[in-house]
Amino acid sequence: MIRDLEYPYVIRPLSRHEGGGSLIVFPDLPGCASNGETPEQAVVNGADALRTLLLTMKEFGDPVPPSSWPEQIRSVAGVMPVWLPRGVTKKLVARAHSEGVSAEVMVVSLVAEGLAKAKPRTLHRKSSKRRAA
Repeated sequence: MIRDLEYPYVIRPLSRHEGGGSLIVFPDLPGCASNGETPEQAVVNGADALRTLLLTMKEFGDPVPPSSWPEQIRSVAGVMPVWLPRGVTKKLVARAHSEGVSAEVMVVSLVAEGLAKAKPRTLHRKSSKRRAA
């Protein structure tokens, strides 16, 4: 059961004053956080912290809160939680590694490049009203 739970997380860089590296926090689980020298290591360490917390909660009979959707998480300056399919994440990390940058830098680069090339779009909502026959 715990294995099937997924929680959104936010990663941010730590300043030199804070010790450097990256911090990962789970907004649905106050106090559940970890860090790492790289964002990727922060994710690995964060998964371990999350797993440990959830197992401890289960062991003591504490209720395990449901995970929220990324859009329910209050954005902090410059942070936008985004879910990526595992396959996309693997390709992204591999490409970032091959180019010698972090996955976050690769995301920003690809999004900026895509926005520069993309033509403006107008999204039309489908009307829920049916036409009379």
